[in-house]
Amino acid sequence: MNLGIAGKTAFVSGAHRGTGAIIAHHLAREGARVFVHGPDVGDADETVATLRADGHEAIAAAGDLTTDAGAQAALGKECAVDILVNNWGGVAPGRWSSTKTADWHSDYERNVLSMVRLSTSAADSMKKSGWGRVVNLGTLGTVQPPARTPHYYAAKAALSAASASLARELGPYGITVNLVSPGLIRTAEVEAHFRARAHRKGWGDDWAEIEKRAMDEMGGGNPSGRMSTREEVAAAVVFLASDPAGHISGINLRVDGGASGLAL
Repeated sequence: MNLGIAGKTAFVSGAHRGTGAIIAHHLAREGARVFVHGPDVGDADETVATLRADGHEAIAAAGDLTTDAGAQAALGKECAVDILVNNWGGVAPGRWSSTKTADWHSDYERNVLSMVRLSTSAADSMKKSGWGRVVNLGTLGTVQPPARTPHYYAAKAALSAASASLARELGPYGITVNLVSPGLIRTAEVEAHFRARAHRKGWGDDWAEIEKRAMDEMGGGNPSGRMSTREEVAAAVVFLASDPAGHISGINLRVDGGASGLAL
């Protein structure tokens, strides 16, 4: 399938590491020119170098997305965006009994207002061209929030509503807005956490067995019996950013192995 994004300009926030870096690589392989964002100057250099070594066009971008000035600095005057992926966010540990009001505000800044700042700015160039894609990264916790880190999941639920609203706002200009919501993603940090847990509980060293036990321990996990991979999340993002996905807008695409279906 020709995704039709060769020659397009993409901006991926939080692409200096983790899932964001994988998304940047997938977009670059489809021929997009990718702005790789990190919060601080130098954060994105390694990812950019890797992309360029593979023959792709990549540019480092830096800025604190929790401020208007930082978001403007990240986009820069020269960055006319066709595809915006709002991947950057974060969470501070906490529970209902310990999370302070400031933590709720902080997580809203990171996970919602960072998207608002980038999207409203990037939409200007998309409107002029009559084509644009905004893809936001959510979480399964939007529909199945646990008791822990309520400030984070509340912010992500707000992101879901904001994404649907923005889809209605930008639809008449040929711009789609969608949310991709992964379940638990197998990152290096997540794998290390569960390997340490397996060691304590005597589960052995085989990752397939550890993963199955971990998913079972999390209340049934999902029908697939495993975690999502970063590549699977990136593939969903890239498809929604593509030309063939031009009539898909306002959805919450759950990349969770069917876990969200268990709540129905």
